[in-house]
Amino acid sequence: MLLRFFLSLIISCFTSLLLTPIVRDFFIKKKLIEQPHEKQKKTHNATALTAVPRGGGIPIYFAILVTVFALLTPDKHLWGIIIACTITLLVGVWDDIKDISPKIRLFTNILAALFIVGSGIGIAFISNPFGGTIDLSFLKYNFTFLGQTHSIWIISDLLAIIWITWCTNIVGWATGVDGQLPGFTAIAAIFIGILGLRFGTDIAQWPLIILAGALAGAYLGFLPFNVFPQSIMPGYSGKSLAGLLLAVLAILSGAKLATLIFLLGIPMIDAVFVIIKRLVNHQSIIRSDNNHLHHQLLKLGWTRPQIAIFYWSISLILGLFALFLNSSQKFYTFFGIFILLIFFSWKLSRRI
Repeated sequence: MLLRFFLSLIISCFTSLLLTPIVRDFFIKKKLIEQPHEKQKKTHNATALTAVPRGGGIPIYFAILVTVFALLTPDKHLWGIIIACTITLLVGVWDDIKDISPKIRLFTNILAALFIVGSGIGIAFISNPFGGTIDLSFLKYNFTFLGQTHSIWIISDLLAIIWITWCTNIVGWATGVDGQLPGFTAIAAIFIGILGLRFGTDIAQWPLIILAGALAGAYLGFLPFNVFPQSIMPGYSGKSLAGLLLAVLAILSGAKLATLIFLLGIPMIDAVFVIIKRLVNHQSIIRSDNNHLHHQLLKLGWTRPQIAIFYWSISLILGLFALFLNSSQKFYTFFGIFILLIFFSWKLSRRI
């Protein structure tokens, strides 16, 4: 199974490497680019001097799709994921070109999550950090449709929809500087794949392992074009695909939601801090602003490469911890990081 994991990573990475410059040149030719002054407005970085196209989700999507069809036989679950990814890509590219309303984006995020849950992917249980599991499948609604009996696990499915929608948005919030998002997305996907390899003899884990390799490879192949100075950005299409698929991988790996939260510790904690600040200031939680950690670090004088490497390094360290810590140890470690980062962000926001 290790061979399949590396094969999926290599196929996806090569496809992404091949397609990214083609997409980039097409967007530049059609003048579908983000102007420097708009980029400065978003990141408050005076060094943003060149126009850069968005649309990075296109090569990433097709790299994953090619890998999946090459190594897996699609079933109803996989079709649900593919349809959700397609919706996410189409809406993402629309936003990359036209900058659509955040409300429309949120609605389509929920729609994509509904397709995944409708295919039968849900959160039947979650791990208790203090031991055992918490069963979420006890509340069901049964109904008959076209002569077949179907069940809706109300709490399980609702939690899955919230989880997928949350990750689709929150992961994308950590994409303010060159190379930031592709790096930590690839690292998180690799560690989810490694954790899945522990149960490589279980055939049910094979789609997870291949999907993890495909996701990691797609973003690794995109990364050389996105590191400073970037020639193409992930755009909303690229960052929302990252969040969507990482959320799905966490569910497929046995409802290891806490593991993904742990792997994405900095983006997750930063998102909580920003949401709290927006609520305190009576602002919409879905409206973008310059209160994220990477914005604050830019104002403090950090360079874009330094910020990207900082995010990659924390993800790598937490990934190594995830391999060896048990659930309760992860909980206490994450809680400690949460307190430290909230304090650091608060002090930094007051200083700047």
